[in-house]
Amino acid sequence: MTDRRSDKEKNRFSARALRYGRVGANVGGVAARIAARRLFGLDPERERDAASLASALGGLKGPIMKVAQLLATIPEALPAEYAAELGQLQSQAPPMGWPFVRRRMAAELGPEWEGKFARFAHEAAASASLGQVHRAVSHDGRALAAKLQYPDMQSAVEADLAQLAVLFSVHARMRPAIDTSEMLKEISARLREELDYDLEARHTRLYGIIFSDEPLIRVPEVLPELSTRRLLTMTWLEGRRLLDYTARPLEERNRIARAMFRAWWYPFSQYGVIHGDPHLGNYTVFEDGEGRAAGINLLDYGCMRTFAPKFIQGVIDLYHGLLRGDRALVVHAYETWGFAGLSNELIDILNIWANFIYGPMLDDRVRTIADRVSPGMYGRKEAFTVHRGLQEKGPVKVPREFVFMDRAAIGLGGVFLHLSAELNYHRLFNDTIAGAVLADVAGRQRATFADARVPLPEGSI
Repeated sequence: MTDRRSDKEKNRFSARALRYGRVGANVGGVAARIAARRLFGLDPERERDAASLASALGGLKGPIMKVAQLLATIPEALPAEYAAELGQLQSQAPPMGWPFVRRRMAAELGPEWEGKFARFAHEAAASASLGQVHRAVSHDGRALAAKLQYPDMQSAVEADLAQLAVLFSVHARMRPAIDTSEMLKEISARLREELDYDLEARHTRLYGIIFSDEPLIRVPEVLPELSTRRLLTMTWLEGRRLLDYTARPLEERNRIARAMFRAWWYPFSQYGVIHGDPHLGNYTVFEDGEGRAAGINLLDYGCMRTFAPKFIQGVIDLYHGLLRGDRALVVHAYETWGFAGLSNELIDILNIWANFIYGPMLDDRVRTIADRVSPGMYGRKEAFTVHRGLQEKGPVKVPREFVFMDRAAIGLGGVFLHLSAELNYHRLFNDTIAGAVLADVAGRQRATFADARVPLPEGSI
């Protein structure tokens, strides 16, 4: 890949200082008010403070929005009032206009960049927290998607991560149910990785290798000659929004759900990698020649998480422990993940959430994901019980590897809720994890990651 770094793209102190000034005072003010009220024994006015915090953050479009929405999806990462407010924030950033795009493209591919495309759309096809996508056409006629990062994103990310530390400090003053210190490290690492489009290109190639013979799942092809660390050009995959299929016949909805299940669980169980962003915009549906849903396009490989084979074995051990009622195996799984100092009471509390997440896969029959529980109430009883239990017996420190695993599993469940799919998740899961033994996963991981030039996760064998 080519890489022409502009001075404007460096992590400038002035850019960080400007961003701190725009949001830091307001976020810090909310934290200070909460701390003062607790110091004098007053009950925090959580709902008002949550709204104030959302207002303080809402003026910024960029990484902090992505982080805020992430926190809203992780149970107990923040108090419920804060999660509700942050979940309403939008991650869409105003798109760059054409003059700005033209300068950014010249910084990445050189002054003659337009000649490297047969066509390049002036208007963005989509915009998000870190960049925007333009449609283009290659000289050999292929439809392309050019993902261009906004300027000064490294500065923005570092400034926003500092504010994330403030958010967690607010949480720490509220008798938290979980210790978020490892979560902060994990979110920071993943968000910094999203700035590296070269790494995203390698993850895209990795998934292309994994699903090369899978008819239900399509992965875009990266064009390295038209890509840099801040520009990612790949083939455009035609498809429609997943939500456009919620009223389709059950057969089509089930086909989409099976594709989604495999797209997530197969790479994890066999290769130790997950697509960590469950946002519905990261998937589209392609159709067969008769206009029926045929499978999914798996898009956007910025937020990925790789795991050492030992962690994968822990996930499978927990499943078998819950399935057989083998408490020793369940405890072993938690310890494998990195949970430490767990009392019997804390294990019982964690098992409530584990039985919720694994529930459909423990049940050997055709069912919906919610199974006669209204979608609006799905998981609420379990979340409330876990929160109450951890408040009494915790806090518990969540291992960093657990953060995106849990988030992605919840996001996947949300897709199945939208589709009202009726599947035997038990059989799907057992078919998917077949052959996922430690030595085999380690061997596949070494070979496939090397082919895609993706670094092996820490602790791999």
